[in-house]
Amino acid sequence: MNRVVPAPDDRRAFMVMHGKTEQSWVDPTDPLRLEFEYVQRIAEVLEETILARPPAERLRIIHVGGGGLTLPRFVDARRPRTAQVVLEPDAELTAAVREKLPLPRNSGIKVRPVDGRTGVAALPSGCADTVIIDAFAGASVPPELATVEFFTEVARTLRPGGQAVMNLTDSAPFGWAKRCLAGIVASFPEVAVSAEVPVWKGRRFGNFVAVGGTDLPLQALERRLQRAGFPYRLLAGRDLSRWLAGAAPFTDEDAEGSPSPAWSR
Repeated sequence: MNRVVPAPDDRRAFMVMHGKTEQSWVDPTDPLRLEFEYVQRIAEVLEETILARPPAERLRIIHVGGGGLTLPRFVDARRPRTAQVVLEPDAELTAAVREKLPLPRNSGIKVRPVDGRTGVAALPSGCADTVIIDAFAGASVPPELATVEFFTEVARTLRPGGQAVMNLTDSAPFGWAKRCLAGIVASFPEVAVSAEVPVWKGRRFGNFVAVGGTDLPLQALERRLQRAGFPYRLLAGRDLSRWLAGAAPFTDEDAEGSPSPAWSR
């Protein structure tokens, strides 16, 4: 069961926990403060793409997975009046988050109690500028969110110039991550993936942040990664293709959830 608890190292902050797994970290007094490294990487993608658009342009973001609503709060603070829809099936968690960590008034953040696959399928085509996929069942990405059919649906919902961003996890030899990422590569014209160098080298379990779309700002993202607190590497184009080594995308017929880290079991 998911629960909202005070962060052990900061009285102002709260965490969403599933067993031993830390799923969200929120400072309700400072929504621009992002504690998790992978969340910082997603925020950097947003800042170099959708949040860099002219201030008068009305934006629409879909979040697959809600947790503590860390990224919707961040977007609202950076770009007020952005229309945001969160697909979060755990209604009890959403109620607890709203009670302990109320959203700002008139935030434009709407939470729908539906799973990501069902919620995305119900969206009209060309309705979103960005779809952010950061959804876990415990410590595992649900299988239905890792298939080429799902990524095709995500691509359908995007407006011209839009992008999808996904957080996924795995460890060497990365059999699951490569198949998941192969589905993203098959569904979008351009794809780039970042992770910490020790994760790429297979030294430990970790997060990959993938972005799929057109005209990706690769040089700007590289510069951002150079300023990160830990060494990161971005793969795209031929380098990413070589790393994937011909991996076949997951389909609805053979999908698997991502492996959970040993410490979460």
